[in-house]
Amino acid sequence: MTADESAATETEERRLETDGGHDTVDYLDEKIHMFKPATPFMKDHLKVIWGLFAVWMLFTFGPVTATWVATDFMTSTQVLGFQLHYFLTAIGSPIGALVLCAAYAWQRDRLDAQYGIDHETEAEAEAEAGKAVAADGGEQA
Repeated sequence: MTADESAATETEERRLETDGGHDTVDYLDEKIHMFKPATPFMKDHLKVIWGLFAVWMLFTFGPVTATWVATDFMTSTQVLGFQLHYFLTAIGSPIGALVLCAAYAWQRDRLDAQYGIDHETEAEAEAEAGKAVAADGGEQA
C-alpha cells in the first residue's frame, strides 16, 4: 500500500459516522461542538439534554412567571394550606428536579443500550467471569 492510499484510507475512516464513536473516532482530533454533534450518539444525547433542559426551565420559571401574569389566581388559590405560587416554587420545583434526574438516568441508560456502550469496569467483568481480583489490583492466589 502506498503512502497516498494509506492517507486516503485513514481520511475515509475518520469521515465515517459510527454507532457511538468511542472505538473508531479519535476525539482528540475532532472538534466537539454542542450545536453540531459529530456522531449519532452525540446527537441523540444532546436531544435528551436540551429536552430536559426545556422542562427544567418550565419547572423553575413557570410558577414565577404565572405569579407575575395571574397574581390574583396564584395568591388566592390554596393547595395543602399554601398559596399556589409558594407550593409550586417550594415543593414543585425540587420534586421536578428529582423527576428530571430520574428521567435523564433512564434516557441515558436507554441510549447506552441502543449504541452498545458498556460502563462495566475490568474488575467487574473479571468478577462476573469467576476470576478473583485482589483489592490491590493484583491477582489472588
